[in-house]
Amino acid sequence: MPASDPAMHQLVNHLFRQESGKMIAVLTNILGFGQYETAEDLVQDTLLQAMNTWSYGGIPEKPEAWLYRVAHNKAIDLIRRKKRFWELTPEYAHLLESEWTDTEKSQQIFLENEIQDSQLRMIFACCHPAIPAESQVAFVLKTLCGLSVREIARAFLSPEETISKRIYRAKEKIKTAGIALTVPQGNELPDRMDAVLTCLYLLFNEGYNSSHPEMLIREDLCYEAMRLCYLLTENNRTVFPRCKALLSLFCFQASRLRARMDDKGNIILIKYQDRSQWSKPLIQKGYQYLVAGAELFSISPYHLEAAIASLHAVSPSFEKTDWKAIHQLYEKLYELQPGPVVAMNKAIASAYALSKEQALIELAAIKGLDKNHLYYASMGELYMELNEPGKAKNLFEKALSLTDSLPEQQLLLAKISVCQSELS
Repeated sequence: MPASDPAMHQLVNHLFRQESGKMIAVLTNILGFGQYETAEDLVQDTLLQAMNTWSYGGIPEKPEAWLYRVAHNKAIDLIRRKKRFWELTPEYAHLLESEWTDTEKSQQIFLENEIQDSQLRMIFACCHPAIPAESQVAFVLKTLCGLSVREIARAFLSPEETISKRIYRAKEKIKTAGIALTVPQGNELPDRMDAVLTCLYLLFNEGYNSSHPEMLIREDLCYEAMRLCYLLTENNRTVFPRCKALLSLFCFQASRLRARMDDKGNIILIKYQDRSQWSKPLIQKGYQYLVAGAELFSISPYHLEAAIASLHAVSPSFEKTDWKAIHQLYEKLYELQPGPVVAMNKAIASAYALSKEQALIELAAIKGLDKNHLYYASMGELYMELNEPGKAKNLFEKALSLTDSLPEQQLLLAKISVCQSELS
């Protein structure tokens, strides 16, 4: 039965975000890193073919397998036409030249473990020092993680035009520098690791608090970031303590995903969440990775954020949370990583560790969040708790004007309504 257009387009859009980066990584690994744009074009052609074919013939039973098979065949056809066997990764060249080309044997290059390894190699390659530092992360998030320019701009608190230019510069540098698709060795590895972890951190954040208008939570992005981070902790060359700390943070945060919204799609703030719904297995994993990633003489921002998340996880209620310890950890985090978002979170912690008045003073002093709806919503929440509904209402209205998220708009409208009732 033919697939309906809405269902088919929704699935293709989901698969594009979920699978395109992996497909590009595998094809690039086969064709050579110099053929990156060719791999990107092949993936785009495959997704367009999926739209056309599935519209008439229906969605296949295993759509992901269909995409990989079609991309695989397109790559072989291209290689045959251009006779570029010498440009292939050596270990695959003999397969594609041989009689195995059209058999199941040749498709072993698309097995799941190969996809994972290729994607990590691609991420490390894109974090090459020859690429401008500000372009590395933006390029990875756009190409391998499927985020839009708008979503990346939101993560960096930057204009979309700035992000587009960064991605363009990365592509140009890849063309001209002939960057090898390899995991770096020796002293080069730690330098690239920071950029790689930043990519995973921002990917998870977009999933945890999505900028998609209709979806607050994108679990697929969260779990993809966790999967890639887990692979880093399982590789002897990449199992740095900060990798374990980041995976610990992911586990703690992911443990709360199912409790963050009700069955009607309304946001439930952490103070009102049913903590019995938090995933105990994920919390346990979070503690395991936090302990395993402990460092004696140095500490990363991921260690501090994971420690903060662990204090939330262990607390039986919002009121019984050890806010003083959380505030102290945010102060240390701000020393390591000063920025407006960390400053905002530190100020919110001070509302419960010190006083709400102190928190409002700190929030008012922050620069760079004038277009961030969470900034104004946080101040509005504090004014509500201080029984100042007039000021709270104005701040909620400002926050409402800055978000396209329907769930967040619903929450803000509900709070505005409460403020209006108190003012009447």
